[in-house]
Amino acid sequence: MRTATAWFDLYGASHQNKTNKLIHWICIPAILLASLGLVQAIPHPFGAVPGLHWASICWAVCLVFYATLSWTVFAGMLLWGAAFMALNALIASTGVSLAAVSAGIFALAWAAQFYGHKVEGKKPSFFQDVQFLLVGPAWLLQFVYQRVGIPVETRPVRA
Repeated sequence: MRTATAWFDLYGASHQNKTNKLIHWICIPAILLASLGLVQAIPHPFGAVPGLHWASICWAVCLVFYATLSWTVFAGMLLWGAAFMALNALIASTGVSLAAVSAGIFALAWAAQFYGHKVEGKKPSFFQDVQFLLVGPAWLLQFVYQRVGIPVETRPVRA
């Protein structure tokens, strides 16, 4: 069973280089935005229910993981996901293809991430455990929380 702190320590071990860290500060949010955008662009049967689409359902599943780490991480990730889905809705409302914009952002951000890990000299953490794909955004969030004085309570989660 791992706590949020244990996940963050493991993730941080392959994110020590300043260049790689900077790339991650830019690209993790971009990948999250693009991932949600790609899923949000999938046609759905939910009609006119505001905010209900495949991305919101997928994000709700991800939030279960964040809730097992920490309620403060859960709250931050809830807001982060909601903001990104609203931004994606805004992008889609302009008439451009949300799927195309998201695919471009996704590809560029992942290319940059892999470059960052080449500079770091370590493989991305998700090669070790796919759950690190969810840990990355929370890892950034915990630095923001530290800066503003919000504690990241931790509780064990099944490994």
